[in-house]
Amino acid sequence: MVDETPDSAAKAATTGDTPGGSSSEGGDAKAAAAAAKPAAPAAATAAKPAAAKPAAAKPAARKAAVAKKGGADELSRRGFFSWAAVAWVGFTVAIGGCVTTWGRFMFPNVLYEPPTSFKVGAPEDFPEGVVDTRFTDQYGVWIVNEKGRIFALIAICTHLGCPPAWLEAQNKFKCPCHGSGYYKSGVNFEGPTPRPLERARIFVSPDDGQVVVDKAQKYQWELGQWEDPSAYIAA
Repeated sequence: MVDETPDSAAKAATTGDTPGGSSSEGGDAKAAAAAAKPAAPAAATAAKPAAAKPAAAKPAARKAAVAKKGGADELSRRGFFSWAAVAWVGFTVAIGGCVTTWGRFMFPNVLYEPPTSFKVGAPEDFPEGVVDTRFTDQYGVWIVNEKGRIFALIAICTHLGCPPAWLEAQNKFKCPCHGSGYYKSGVNFEGPTPRPLERARIFVSPDDGQVVVDKAQKYQWELGQWEDPSAYIAA
């Protein structure tokens, strides 16, 4: 018969022994309790990464936002340089136009006309009754030898200034614009022209004996100027 005293019960509680139980059973219980304690922190540690996933997504979102902002800045810079290029081209074109206008002002139009005085050859080169058209295109005159006189008719219609043509078959000058007609002498006879053709000054050069025509001096039939000695030369 076991005598259980208060001292023995307290000792058993301290050592983990219970009345009627062995000490090995008490040791197993302690070991199970000790093994169970680390399990809870491990479970908590394993649960933390799952809870931390949303936090890991934040840097990616920030990178996307930064990349988007960088792309917008790049587009803004490209737009700026594009407009700058357009403005520079416009400025260059404007400066070029100003320079061209200035240069055009410094070099005005100059009308180059054939000389009013020129030589046409010797008097023997113009036979009687012939209208010489060799100088019409270049100098705008006909050299005519008629009735012992050589004279120069100015090839401008006295109606509206068109250039008439010599029609050999019809023996007349005919204006293609309004049908004015002139005899070989230059006197008008048909069409709307109000007066005969004008004659130019003509003389023989004392230097070489060639015939010289000077269109700067003109003679009109209606003013009686065809009889002026400078209006013809003897054939």
